[in-house]
Formats: sequence, C-alpha cells, structure tokens
Amino acid sequence: MSTDITPMLQAARTASRHLNSMTDDERAAIITEVADHLEQSIPAILEANKKDLSRMDPSNPKYDRLALTADRIKAIAADTRHVASLPSPLGQLEQRVLPNGLVLTKQAVPFGVIGVIYEARPNVSADVFSLCFKVGNAVVLKGGSDASDSNTAIVEVIHSVLEKHGVDKAAATLLPSTHEATAQLLQARGLVDLLIPRGSRRLIDRVREEARIPVIETGAGVCHTFIDRSADTAMATAIVNNGKTRRVSVCNALDCAIVHESRLSDLPAIVAPLTENKVVIWADEPSYNALANHYPAELLRHATDEQFGTEFLDYAMSIKTVSSVERAIEHINHYGSGHSEAIVTADDSSASLFRRDVDAACVYVNAPTSFTDGAQFGLGAEIGISTQKLHARGPMALREITTYKWLIDGNGQTRP
Repeated sequence: MSTDITPMLQAARTASRHLNSMTDDERAAIITEVADHLEQSIPAILEANKKDLSRMDPSNPKYDRLALTADRIKAIAADTRHVASLPSPLGQLEQRVLPNGLVLTKQAVPFGVIGVIYEARPNVSADVFSLCFKVGNAVVLKGGSDASDSNTAIVEVIHSVLEKHGVDKAAATLLPSTHEATAQLLQARGLVDLLIPRGSRRLIDRVREEARIPVIETGAGVCHTFIDRSADTAMATAIVNNGKTRRVSVCNALDCAIVHESRLSDLPAIVAPLTENKVVIWADEPSYNALANHYPAELLRHATDEQFGTEFLDYAMSIKTVSSVERAIEHINHYGSGHSEAIVTADDSSASLFRRDVDAACVYVNAPTSFTDGAQFGLGAEIGISTQKLHARGPMALREITTYKWLIDGNGQTRP
C-alpha cells in the first residue's frame, strides 16, 4: 500500500513561507552548523552508507557515486560552509521610474518549494539543502532506495539543527524511497514549484515526460575532447587521462576523444596512461589501426555507431577520427548531450570556432571537462548541471534557484 505524500508536500509549502521571515545571516548560521554536525556525525553516516553499499554490486558504475568516506563527508561539509559564506542573490535586481511616476523594482525571490529526484548520490541531500535553504527555498528530497540509509542519516543531521533553532524541519523533507512517491511528486501541482531530476537518462526522460510541474533537466553528460592538429601532445595526454579516469561515474567524465587525422601517430602516446586503469577503447577504423600493437589488445575494440553518443559511466570511451575542426564540431553537435565539450589546440582560430559553434552548456579550451562542477566554478555546491536552455544552463547554484517578481510603487496614478 502506497503512502500519500500530499501532507508532507503541504508541510514543505508551509515551511517555505516561514523561511521568508529569516535573515540571510540566520540562514547562513544554520547552514554552517549543519556542516559542523555532518563532520561530528561521520561515524553514523558511514555506518548508514555501509548498509547501502552492502546492497549494491561493487562493479556497478553507481557504486563510486554511492560510496562515502570520511574525506568525502568532510568535503561535503566544506562545500556546505562555502555555500553559507556566499553572498545572497536575493533582493533588488534593477529599478526604474516610469514617466508617470510609477517606481518599478525587479526583485530576486525564492521559488518556494524545490523538489529534487536523485539516485545513488547521498551528497546531494546536503548539497541541495544548503543551496535551497540559503535563499529561502524549502526542499523536497526524493532519493532512490539504493541510498536510502545514507540519505536518512544526512537528513537526520539537518533536522536536528533545524529543530534546535526552532525552524520547521519540513524545510528539508525526505520522501519515501519508493516509485509511488516519485509518481506522486511528478503530479504535485500547486505544492512544488520546480522539479530537478539528477541521475540516469532513464530517470530524466521519465521526469520530463510525466511531470505536470516545471522541470529543469540535468541531462546525461556525453562529453567529448577534440585533439586538434596543433595540440600539444603532453597537454592532450594529461587532459584525456584526467577527463576519463579522475572519476568515471560522474556526468562530466570524458566519453569520446576526437582526434585530427594528422595526429594519429601521436594517439598511442596520448592514450597510454589509460592502461593503468584498464580503460576499454572503442576505436573507429583509423584510430584502431593507429593503436593496434600499441594498446593492450584485450582493451581495444572496433567501434560501431552505438558507442558514439554513449555515456559510459565506466572505464570505457570511444575514439573518432576527423579531418578538421569543423568535422569535430559536427560530430559533437550530433552525438553530444549539451553538457561539456573540450578542444586541445594551439590554434586561436580553431579555439574561436570551437567556442562559437559547439552547442553545449560548458565549452573548454585546453582544459578537461572534469571541471564542470559548481564548487569548481566558485558557486559552492551545485543543485545540478542543466543541459537545457530555458532559465538555467550549466552548473546551477544560488542564483539559478531564485526567480523574481516586480514591485510597483505608485502615488495614486491611474491608467488612461
């Protein structure tokens, strides 16, 4: 029998209205205290996380995302403190006086209630709370069953601090980790103002197709790096290796290296470090021939069209050979997901063309796509990385989870 989550959503709506009366300093102090308590609760959180990990096969690409360590929890706490220290985007955006004397003020305000659906990422529970609470949003967290114990432990820490300060704990509402709760959340018109899915393409597609409330997509990251004819070999080697192997289970990980045909002779050297992590390479015919007898045979495979446009989330990637930067851009715009794309080049004209014509939220020159992250961008934690073009694009943080309203002050004017 499914649980009706409507009372929980109504409580979150009520809590969001009370948050408006708090000052930025009051909210920041609570967020900082949550960070302190997260560090103090490391043993309890790790014990909960251990239960989640016991239910997942370590070979599952989600395992790394699910796993918490003391250092990872300390990093989550550090990001939480950073969010607390950031300036609030709330308040006046612009003001002008009309010829009739009306004073128009455009003011940034909270959305109200933000729902987030996520899978095996317990860090999201803390990240999303800190961001939403900082600008006066209540948050409804819908984690997956694979991280239910970890999410519960983290939210219990948050609730303990909120209750200590007399703040309604419904400001951080954790829904049951059931499919029924997801279905109800997708239909929560009038109770949830904005919904953000974070997870697999399957999850995101379901939310987009079934939701009856506004959605910002944080789409899959099919990320490319183009090695231009003028690329420095050592730089290309470092960028490809970092982009692919730093953390394979994240959306900014490299999925496809595109190589200019004139650089095929350098390809074995560029991908050589990948052997340390046993990265499987799906190579097109020219790159396969260049790597044969240079890359471990058991890790080298012939690519088909299926491997291009794939988000591997594993120690695997594809390689595509092209004749020009224009062909590389065409490949990216066809197979990419609009997330993050990179070029390695010493040619300013190639860099300019790549920046202009690649259709993605984040476009890199001579740096890996692994930098696409709210904390790396100086935004504190992130609530997600938007691959769409309405309202927000790229890493979303404080400013992206506010909306605005117009305030009009008059002195008895009437419209003719």
